[in-house]
Amino acid sequence: MKKYLNTLFVTTQGAYLSKEGETVVVSIEKEPRLQLPIHTISGIVCFGQVSMSPYLMGFCAENKVGVSFLTEYGHFLASIQGRISGNVLLRREQYRRADDMEYSSEITRSILTGKISNCRAVLQRALRDHSDKTDTEAITRESMRLRSSLNQIQSINKLDELRGIEGDAANAYFGVFDHLIVAQKNDFKFEKRTRRPPLDEVNCLLSFLYTLLMHDVRSALESVGLDSCVGFLHRDRPGRPSLALDIMEEFRPFLADRLALSLINREQIRKKGFKKLESGAVFMDDNTRKEVLVAYQKRKQEEIIHPYLKESVSAGLLFYVQALLLARHLRGDIDGYPVFIWK
Repeated sequence: MKKYLNTLFVTTQGAYLSKEGETVVVSIEKEPRLQLPIHTISGIVCFGQVSMSPYLMGFCAENKVGVSFLTEYGHFLASIQGRISGNVLLRREQYRRADDMEYSSEITRSILTGKISNCRAVLQRALRDHSDKTDTEAITRESMRLRSSLNQIQSINKLDELRGIEGDAANAYFGVFDHLIVAQKNDFKFEKRTRRPPLDEVNCLLSFLYTLLMHDVRSALESVGLDSCVGFLHRDRPGRPSLALDIMEEFRPFLADRLALSLINREQIRKKGFKKLESGAVFMDDNTRKEVLVAYQKRKQEEIIHPYLKESVSAGLLFYVQALLLARHLRGDIDGYPVFIWK
């Protein structure tokens, strides 16, 4: 299972990936720079002008190695997928459940319970660790608002109403996100969540981490035989990995948001590592991107006690564990989907 921690990130522009025997070769200007056995890799993420031979694409698909292509700035473009493993009955059940609005509301309620609980845990952690450096009154107020949202969703059965509460909870959480930044305050300011494109350094960092997270969640779902494009909270839309976006929700605060705050507050990244285009879009330079990638991989190696399994699991394996639990629920092996709640 530890192979899920091994993702190859290729950021050097002009790099070319090819197959040689049972290995992946990364070449720069036709000179081999890195060679890795395929069995040591669980995923490959290519940024910008990085190309790959058709033979390697097929080789990765055969060996269940997820491949994603992103722009140089971290915006998702496409992924390569081979035959979906797992029982076809599992996917048929997934499609049936996704068409059942009552069931979709039920599982959405679980997902949002995890997401809002984990957002609240981030705020509570800030109050505990940085009470002398932040606006404790504002954070406490919004933490209480999130607790109210948690209570509300337990009695709601309509998907649109659940989405409304999610939106209100997100506004509460991101409304005080700037207070969680306790270092480099003049360089890193957060006013509101902006996505396409990110308009400040904090949003740029969050969007980049969310893209990495989506790659990992999508690979985990497909590895157990689920269709990552058919979700419950996020409905079908061509080209959108709806189920991956669903399962991501419980991990955004715990993994991506906390990491973004740590990188800023510990001054591991600096404002000079971000550039602004004439359009107003903000992106990272190569060195900052590499720093974030290294930190993300290290964070995935941290051990945590899984709230349902009651066992120690590395953070990078949580996506796979949740995918397995969802598959077991859809098969009828367990009564509900045990969402991940960070404590």
